[in-house]
Amino acid sequence: MSRQAINLNEKFSKFNEHWSPKVIGEMNDYQFKLVKIQGDFVWHDHKHTDEVFFVINGEMSIIFRDGEVKLSEGEMFVIKKGLEHKTYAENECQAMIIEPIGVVNTGDTISELTAEVDVWI
Repeated sequence: MSRQAINLNEKFSKFNEHWSPKVIGEMNDYQFKLVKIQGDFVWHDHKHTDEVFFVINGEMSIIFRDGEVKLSEGEMFVIKKGLEHKTYAENECQAMIIEPIGVVNTGDTISELTAEVDVWI
């Protein structure tokens, strides 16, 4: 076990691509992932798990079929399992996602934004 703090700024500096979550830690069966988002994501859901977005830097929206949640730096939101959504950020937003190991970023929806699972930085 490493006894060194994880520096989020240093980890964000290691990648530039959008919509490609990078794992920075695990707790029990959950992963902590950093992601940079900009523009529109695809409609999708996660049928078997909730998903947490925590904004580190910038602003983002989580859009649902019946509304929208706007998040700013320091805010988080829990998306309940099975709830169809897509994320959006006008300008680049840096966020942390907390979800079980093995969750695909686009759920069962396959698109050009489907990212490789379990990529560590």
